[in-house]
Amino acid sequence: MLIDDFVSDLGRALAGPSGPKRDLVVEARDSLSDTADALEAEGLDRAEAERRAVAEFGEISEIAPGYQAELTAVAGRRLGWLLFISVPMTVLMWSVIWRFYPVDANAWAHKPGWFMFVSRLLDTLQLATGLLGALALFALGRGTRWIRRPRLVTRSLGILVWAMLPTTGILSLLLSYGSGVPDSLPVYLPSILANLVTSALWGMQLYGAARCLKVTRTI
Repeated sequence: MLIDDFVSDLGRALAGPSGPKRDLVVEARDSLSDTADALEAEGLDRAEAERRAVAEFGEISEIAPGYQAELTAVAGRRLGWLLFISVPMTVLMWSVIWRFYPVDANAWAHKPGWFMFVSRLLDTLQLATGLLGALALFALGRGTRWIRRPRLVTRSLGILVWAMLPTTGILSLLLSYGSGVPDSLPVYLPSILANLVTSALWGMQLYGAARCLKVTRTI
C-alpha cells in the first residue's frame, strides 16, 4: 500500500474534531514520507520505499485506536471548556436580568411560592454542570495518569449535556412564563439579547455533546 492510500484509509477510520484529526493524519503522512525518503536514498524505487515505510508503520487496525483515543480526549476537553465558561456566564447573565426585571417591584406580589425554589434549583444545576465541565478538563488533562478509561469521561460529559439541557430549558420556561410576573419579558430588550446568547450557547453545547457521543462509539 502506498502512502496516499494508507493515509486516506487512516482518515476514514478516525472520527473527531476536524482540526486535530487533520493534524494527526498530516503527522502520520510526514512520518511515512520521511521514512520513505530515507529508504529511497538507500536505493529503493519510490513505490517500493513507500510500501516498506507503510509496512513498518503498522496496520491501521493497530495504530487507529491510539489516534482515536487522542481525538476522543480532545472532544471531551473542548466540551469541558465550553461548559466551564458558558454555563456560569449564562447563570450570571440571567441573574442580572432578574435583578432588574420587572421594573415595577410590585409585580412580584403575585409571585408563586415555588419561584425561589425553582430559581435556586436551576442555578444549582447549571453551576454543577459547569463544575463537572471543569472536572472533565482535569480528568482529560493531568488526570489521565490516574484515569484508566478517559473515554468514559468524554461519553459521560456528552450524556450529561443531553440530559441537563432539556431539564434546564423546562425550568427556565417555568420561571419565565409560569411565575405570574408581567408577560412583557419576551419583549424586554435585555431578555431578548440574553435569549439569543443562551440559545447560541445551548446549540454549541448540544453539538459538542453529540460529537462526544459519536467519537466514543468508534472505540
